[in-house]
Amino acid sequence: MLTLKNSKERSTSRSLRGTNRQVTDPKNSLTDKVVFINRCAKVVKGGRRFSFSALIVSGDRQGRVGVGFGKANEVSEAIRKATAAAHKRLLNIAITEKTLPHEVIGEFGGGRVLLRPASPGTGVIAGGGVRAMMEVVGIRDVLAKSLGSSNPTNVVKATLNALTTLRKREQVSQIRGKFQPELSSDIMTAP
Repeated sequence: MLTLKNSKERSTSRSLRGTNRQVTDPKNSLTDKVVFINRCAKVVKGGRRFSFSALIVSGDRQGRVGVGFGKANEVSEAIRKATAAAHKRLLNIAITEKTLPHEVIGEFGGGRVLLRPASPGTGVIAGGGVRAMMEVVGIRDVLAKSLGSSNPTNVVKATLNALTTLRKREQVSQIRGKFQPELSSDIMTAP
């Protein structure tokens, strides 16, 4: 059965949702954040049997991020499984100077997430799973809006979809086969 030390967490089942535990793994410097923990009840002859699922985002704060989902009969085991899954699926994200190179929309299922680059000092203007993902990937200045479903799994996967479609200026010019001279990040004005 689930045993929690904090009496406030023990009071309701909804208190398990949105817990923001942050664990740093010293051997490979990955940061893990719990986005969502769900409790499911199966009714059997002797009463209810509970199982738990956990959604974790993991990253190194330098452009790598992974998402993991785990299920088990105990919360700690579900978190462990989800963390292992997130560490297996790390992806490299194109970020520039702690923000995004361009605006992007990501979709997954019913979830749609809009991400916009922001000027230095703005901070992470996002909520829920989007904020957790931005923090573990290392993005410090971003504006985000969740436009579709509020399901945490779909929102996190839509955010991951948006981040994986990002391209730096050099990547785009290489794909198009055009040479771009060194340009500053500011918008060039014609004389």
